[in-house]
Amino acid sequence: MAVILRTEGLNKDYRLGGFGRAKIITALDDVNINVESDRPVIISVVGESGSGKTTLAKTLLRLVEPSAGRAIVYDKVVAGKGAQPSKRDFMKSVQPIFQNPFEAFSRYRPVDAYLFETADRVAGLQAKEAEASVDHALVAVGLDLADVRGKYSNQFSGGELQRISIARALIPDPSLIVADEPVSMIDASRRMIIINLFKRLRDEQGRSFLYITHDLATAYYISDFVAVMNKGRVVEFGAARDVMGNPQHDYTRLLLSSIPTTRSRWRPRSRIAG
Repeated sequence: MAVILRTEGLNKDYRLGGFGRAKIITALDDVNINVESDRPVIISVVGESGSGKTTLAKTLLRLVEPSAGRAIVYDKVVAGKGAQPSKRDFMKSVQPIFQNPFEAFSRYRPVDAYLFETADRVAGLQAKEAEASVDHALVAVGLDLADVRGKYSNQFSGGELQRISIARALIPDPSLIVADEPVSMIDASRRMIIINLFKRLRDEQGRSFLYITHDLATAYYISDFVAVMNKGRVVEFGAARDVMGNPQHDYTRLLLSSIPTTRSRWRPRSRIAG
């Protein structure tokens, strides 16, 4: 059984202000998550803005260095003390999908140029292999190379661009894809296309996902495991059905009670206190 994701005492502190007036902000506070499985899984990290979930994603993607602790992905230390893979090997095994697909592609450069660049610089593929890999990745997300060749970002909808972002992440054949709020900038009517695509990629291609979101409804629908974060700490973690169906922490209960339902009139709640 592989260690798909394990964080051991993961901490991240930011120092704000100058010498003598410095203030320490703790974005990650002793984060411990352990997921072992013999099949690919989707792990959701949920919480309000400022809970630390995006910092966790950036740490796993090596965009920030943890202050303490370490992270393991598929039995390899990827962040913190003893991090093993080189940058290129790391990018082959862990790939990102970011929140805003319009910021992922310059409007002055064809989107397929980014796909071929990933095939070349990350996957290390030659021209003919690269074209086959790019086309295969696009087909996996419901497109093909003819749909995107020579076109620019302004010629696609947000949902189409996000699917192209997912195809780009698939090209190096990663073990884990870290998706940070991947549907928050997409029209609500098209969000489930992306959510269902993640489930299909898990089941048919064997991809594991770390899905960062504030949307508990999609987290429950898509996830095998759920981690609930508040003020940099994981306050509850476990199988999605257990966490969402029988929450043990008051913060998780408050988050779940904030989801509108058809059974009662929804009234906005005040921001949840720590």
